[in-house]
Amino acid sequence: MATSSIVARQAADATTTEIVRRSLESGAEQMKRALIRTAFSPVIYEGLDFAVALYDPRARLLAQAPSLPVFMGTLNFCIEAAVEGVGGESELADGDILVYNLPYSSGTHQQDVAMIMPVFGGGNLVGYSAIKAHWLDLGAKDPYCTDTEDIFQEGLIFPGVKLYSAGVLDDGIFRMALANSRVPKSVAGDIEAQVVGVRAGASELRRVVERFGLPTFESAVEQIFDQGEALVRNYFTSFPDGTYVGHGKLDNDGIDDTPIPYEVIVEVDGSDVRIDYSRSPEEQLGPVNSPLPITVSASRVAIAMLAGAGESPNEGSFRAIEVLTRPGSMFDPNPPVACFLGTWSSQQAIEVIYRALAEADPTAVPAASGADTCVLTWWGKRAESGETWADGITHPVGQGAHSAGDGASSLMYLSDAGTRFAPVEVWESRNPWYVEQLALAQDSCGAGEHRGGLGINIAFHLLEDCWMTSATDRTTTPPPGLSGGGEARPNRIVVRRPDEDAERYFGKVTRLAIPKDTVVEMQTGGGGGYGDPARRPTEIVNRDLEEGYVSPGFAARHYARQVDQTG
Repeated sequence: MATSSIVARQAADATTTEIVRRSLESGAEQMKRALIRTAFSPVIYEGLDFAVALYDPRARLLAQAPSLPVFMGTLNFCIEAAVEGVGGESELADGDILVYNLPYSSGTHQQDVAMIMPVFGGGNLVGYSAIKAHWLDLGAKDPYCTDTEDIFQEGLIFPGVKLYSAGVLDDGIFRMALANSRVPKSVAGDIEAQVVGVRAGASELRRVVERFGLPTFESAVEQIFDQGEALVRNYFTSFPDGTYVGHGKLDNDGIDDTPIPYEVIVEVDGSDVRIDYSRSPEEQLGPVNSPLPITVSASRVAIAMLAGAGESPNEGSFRAIEVLTRPGSMFDPNPPVACFLGTWSSQQAIEVIYRALAEADPTAVPAASGADTCVLTWWGKRAESGETWADGITHPVGQGAHSAGDGASSLMYLSDAGTRFAPVEVWESRNPWYVEQLALAQDSCGAGEHRGGLGINIAFHLLEDCWMTSATDRTTTPPPGLSGGGEARPNRIVVRRPDEDAERYFGKVTRLAIPKDTVVEMQTGGGGGYGDPARRPTEIVNRDLEEGYVSPGFAARHYARQVDQTG
């Protein structure tokens, strides 16, 4: 094996390696296109609530297509656990497709189902094609939950089973999934789409291996990994060594209203980076516990986005990163504690990591964003047909300003950076509501030499009775600025019922009754400002006023010098 490896390393030159890299990325993109074109649910084909990737036989990331970054770093855990669940690599056959969703090895709630296809070439296992995608409903206590107390309330569990064995569908597994869903038509369509996607990826991976031959392919892969590692290490070689601490706070655990403060320690030693969660709080009663895979993934996303120079990450990009946790804590919980909102904890940890690194170099990271995916999930029975419907929507937030400029407005949070905001027309055509307002939220940004990005206001007017779950956090902690920049507004849900005079405000809430003609307004947070507001050029303040990004009152409060100059 050692001799073969040496020969292989000599086989792939730089040009071949680059062709292999781009061929693998193209293969991942083909998976993504196949899934989008065949999916039934807008959360997949419009919202892109999924991750697609190709892996080698050791479950090392070869290539991915832009989608949901925080899912990506969990797929290697899913592959390893699913293969173990069916009896190990020796039990795999050409044409198998495995499904897995146990949170402690998948990283996310049970509705995010990983589908994995082993890829064979010349009789040898050459890798895996993998997709994790959100199924609208999988038999949890509610279609979306913020108040669960164990994973048995959170949906059907696939602990590593074969949906297809050597190309033959296990009809019992398929029917079990549909029998545990309130919206079986949607789930059936999305299962089939995921199958199409992993088969497309398997075909592409096999084609690349066959084109170059296994020795040359393996050589190119090792060089691709080495290049990814070098890119990250080169960045941190110039970063000041030290131990830095970032502090964060969740609103609550979904059951108890008590805020949950936590800290993340970041150690930089040469080109090595250690992300340490060992001081994090104990496991929580509510579902905000972040399983180890998503904790690791969020840490990798934070570092790869910072140090990756815009390149698509691969396994080598993660070699410089070590993640430490404490079993039994909020960032590494033990079964069977609830995990439905674990992603919310891990995704906020990304900004806490940046806050820690800002201690060493505030020019290296942005100020805080709205720091949440601001999910609303809706469901009910259609008035005319009596058919159950469901939909889930993530909402964009304002991004933090940085040393080079203003923060972006109305973008998905960092951990969901590859996802997108579905068109209003899609929502209104499928669901019983119309959208009264969709607009950038004036004054939602943090002031600064560079201002933060704006959040949005979107108001849904319901045309039928339904229920809603809001999985929205960071409603009590405004996004802070950096280097003297101001804080932005936090997230908030406003509910105006037709039979009530007063508005009601929410963050996390499960199965909230929404009568017909209720208006639900999502107000997403803005991005924190960067630098002293007094240093913002007068002409740019005036431009913000002209565009309506800030009001005259906001400008008078935060940019008094500039306003005085213009009279």
